Amino acid sequence: MRLAALIFAGFALLLAPALAATANVGFEEVKIANGTEPPLTAGIWYPTDAPAAAHALGPFTQTVAPGASIVGQGLPLVELSHGGGGSYKDRYDTALALAHAGFVAAAVSHAGDTYKDQSQVLRFWRRSAQLRRLVTYMLHEWPQHGRLDGSRVGALGFSNGGFAVLVAAGGVPDLSRAGPYCQSHPQHDLCRALTQGGVNPWHLGSDAPADAWTPDPRVRAAVIAAPAFGFAFGRAGLKNVRIPIQLWRAADDTHQPNPWYDEAVRLALPQAPEYHVVRGAGHFDFLPPCGPRLASRAPLICADRLGFDRAAFHTEFNRDIVTFFRRSLG
Repeated sequence: MRLAALIFAGFALLLAPALAATANVGFEEVKIANGTEPPLTAGIWYPTDAPAAAHALGPFTQTVAPGASIVGQGLPLVELSHGGGGSYKDRYDTALALAHAGFVAAAVSHAGDTYKDQSQVLRFWRRSAQLRRLVTYMLHEWPQHGRLDGSRVGALGFSNGGFAVLVAAGGVPDLSRAGPYCQSHPQHDLCRALTQGGVNPWHLGSDAPADAWTPDPRVRAAVIAAPAFGFAFGRAGLKNVRIPIQLWRAADDTHQPNPWYDEAVRLALPQAPEYHVVRGAGHFDFLPPCGPRLASRAPLICADRLGFDRAAFHTEFNRDIVTFFRRSLG
């Protein structure tokens, strides 16, 4: 039976639609209607055969063909969710790698939790709803939605984005665990930030609506890096996460220290994830390498530990993400 299963799996891989690598990447920024709220801003990267050139993207520079025509049919989609206080642009290098590999990558700036506005940062369920809206837009409203295969949708999230992607995958957090956690670890960054913001961790999430933790069954595989509030899930909260998971931990993460975040998620998942521990890396090394201008403005997120090469790490990081999604989404 085991041999037969392996043979069948091999045939399935051979029959799965092939993803053709492309030399260039098209890009566009879009506004997505979001009910009574202002439109969401998102970036979309996709395969193209049009000439590409260097273009600024906030503090970064990417080589893309803005507004170019897309190539390919039945393309898989990967949604990307940034960390707290960031923007969709923070995930540009992974999005480029995915698009070069034949995926369409779409990243949203999470309204209320960006570098411009963190007024809704503690209403965590807003992120999950925004990700669902992004997927709906891409599969049904994006002018090129006919090029996508709605049965091949993946998600990637870092930090607060990792939390949101766990929810999309079926996770249900218990934010009341923040109270006991901060009572035991008042010196941890999360607890100090809540105290400084005048937020009682014992009441965190008490205003969550009944549908706060709605999963997105369209998501078939997920990459999660340094998930925020990892300790808030537990086995009961992750029992319905049945899709393939690739989980990443920075070994020297002092912002979300081990074992209360990534390791807590790993141990609570019903199926063992593909687990990567990045030696010498800190929390913010999951963000793209910084240029001189950004490094001078944001040393906290740009400074690497002695001997750690963030650029080299991201080459491996993005390669492993592409390999995972190719295997998991076909």
